[in-house]
Amino acid sequence: MTQIPPQPGIMDIALYVSGESKLAGHEQVLKLSSNENPLGCSDKARTAFTQAGQDLHRYPSTDHAPLRQAIAQVHGLDPDRIICGVGSDEVLQFIAQAYAGVGDEVITTEHGFSMYPILARMVGATPITVAEADRKIDIDAILGAVTELTRIVFIANPANPTGTFLNESELDRLISGLPKDVILVHDGAYTEFVDGFDGGAALVDRHPNVIMTRTFSKIYGLGGLRIGWGYGQRPVIDVLNRVRQPFNLSQPQMAAASAAVQDTAFTAHCADLNSRMREWLRASLVQMGIECDESHANFVLARFASPTDAADADAALRADGILVRRVGGYGLPCALRITVGDEDGCRRVIDTLGRFMQERRPA
Repeated sequence: MTQIPPQPGIMDIALYVSGESKLAGHEQVLKLSSNENPLGCSDKARTAFTQAGQDLHRYPSTDHAPLRQAIAQVHGLDPDRIICGVGSDEVLQFIAQAYAGVGDEVITTEHGFSMYPILARMVGATPITVAEADRKIDIDAILGAVTELTRIVFIANPANPTGTFLNESELDRLISGLPKDVILVHDGAYTEFVDGFDGGAALVDRHPNVIMTRTFSKIYGLGGLRIGWGYGQRPVIDVLNRVRQPFNLSQPQMAAASAAVQDTAFTAHCADLNSRMREWLRASLVQMGIECDESHANFVLARFASPTDAADADAALRADGILVRRVGGYGLPCALRITVGDEDGCRRVIDTLGRFMQERRPA
């Protein structure tokens, strides 16, 4: 049978593997593998979604105007400079489609989100991976990797799966060092977990070659609906809208997201719970001898002495019905990424790992 060859780069893509949700032998699984909100979504979002479901025979609007207006009002942005997508992944895909292609280079970082090189290869571009410094984005390494072929730099900030963070002065140094024809994509999926951080909005306002993306999958608890958005200067957003499918979001998606972003009291409650339990979880891990950097997201990265120890710790958690994320595919074979759950969930993790570490200690 004749094989029809795909476009360059497609067959170099490794299929994305999501966090597990089921565990054999356990009916009640504590899922801490996908950075989901342990409180779920806002009741107002759930109600809006149900009400919008009464009109499933109607086509949705193509301009996402009510959702863009809701986002803009809450975050103090220009609604005409917002684009919405099926998760922030789709917005990232628009950027790759519009600004990179065969023969171009796209810079990602050593432990960066695994979708970035996939997006580069999808359009035939070459992903260039640069080293990080102690699991933090290395600005000098990025700037040193830029060539005349570079078109896009992807960073997640806070970063996934490390939880590390570049502050505003560091971001300014990065964008100031990039050529004006290279786009910096600031992926802010975990922005809401950093107190007082604008997700890169001010950077976008100052630089025409910066695009920021955000998601409704994390703090808003709408991962099952797949809704994201991006913010850039008007000429960039105009370009991205030309590759966006007109009906990419349904009316129930947009209704739920609009209600979620406007329920600021629920968002603040979720952020407060995460901050409190994240610090407790990290301190507890460090106290028992498990290394763990300060995290600025809704997860922590627990680092063990060896890949074997990390695998054994994962096995111990699974035996107790707890799912976390192995991150060897991100270049971190000695680590486990653990979503910050509610208080009961965090205590279960620490109880299990406490017993595990006690058993590993020499008699």
